[in-house]
Amino acid sequence: MKTTILTQHQLRNLVTLDLEAVCCVEHAFLTLATDRVVMPPILRLDIFEHRGEVDVKTAYVPGLDGFAIKISPGFFGNPEIGLPSTNGLMILLSSKTGLVQALLLDNGYLTDVRTAAAGAVAAMHLARDDASVAAVFGAGMQARLQLQALMLVRPIRKARIWARDQAKAEIAARELTDQLGISVVACEAQEEAAAGAHVIITTTPADSPVLKAQWLESGQHITAMGSDVEHKNELDPQAIARADLYVADSLAQTRRLGELHHAIMPSCHHAIMPSWQVQSRRMPLFLSLDRLFPVRSLAVPTTDR
Repeated sequence: MKTTILTQHQLRNLVTLDLEAVCCVEHAFLTLATDRVVMPPILRLDIFEHRGEVDVKTAYVPGLDGFAIKISPGFFGNPEIGLPSTNGLMILLSSKTGLVQALLLDNGYLTDVRTAAAGAVAAMHLARDDASVAAVFGAGMQARLQLQALMLVRPIRKARIWARDQAKAEIAARELTDQLGISVVACEAQEEAAAGAHVIITTTPADSPVLKAQWLESGQHITAMGSDVEHKNELDPQAIARADLYVADSLAQTRRLGELHHAIMPSCHHAIMPSWQVQSRRMPLFLSLDRLFPVRSLAVPTTDR
């Protein structure tokens, strides 16, 4: 049996971050509404001495001809030696025989697109329709793609970027201004970036909150992308306690990993629900301007398939 091998360059030509990709990820989230999806827990390997982590993820949707296994390393010291912090590959196997059908040597590109599209799905369903100001925490590839994806579903005209490395934030702001044709500025303080933003997106590997509850304003939508393991934490737990609605792409995962893991407490009485319940309108969806809506997006393997 012939195995197809696709490189990152080939995949970039085949898969782009557009509305079609957003709709594909939206459909993948909806499949989680059924009991037929087989999605085992994420296998994780930590390599602490090199600031590294490796995740292995997979899922199977009955009826599809194939399923993917993704290997996703993140080595956060790599930029210091001139290498990207993330890379990886996907293996596509036959659902009928288990034989390998394709190797997707994407170096993390497909994951980047998927993750950005997931942020767009969240904003499409939960952010105010007239959202025009965005704040992005982080200045890496995902920060850039999140803003690009957000502009597919909301009329963003201005954006602010904050990062621990101010120089990187300024470079990202200049490049995004040229790329997207909107005003993007770098902020020295997180509070400055968050003030007046309609949508706030966090894309950092922080292990202590970078977004404080006292900075938040009524009507803001928050998409938190970075906290994918137990020790990571981008949002002040009190920010979640203040929210009217908390949406997770997988409640089982986010109760164990990420923001909800840090915020579960008896005083949290707001609604907590999976994203598919919002998408399928199995809940009353009221998006008044006096509400705060955080969305937690983890890497759900179904969306990789």
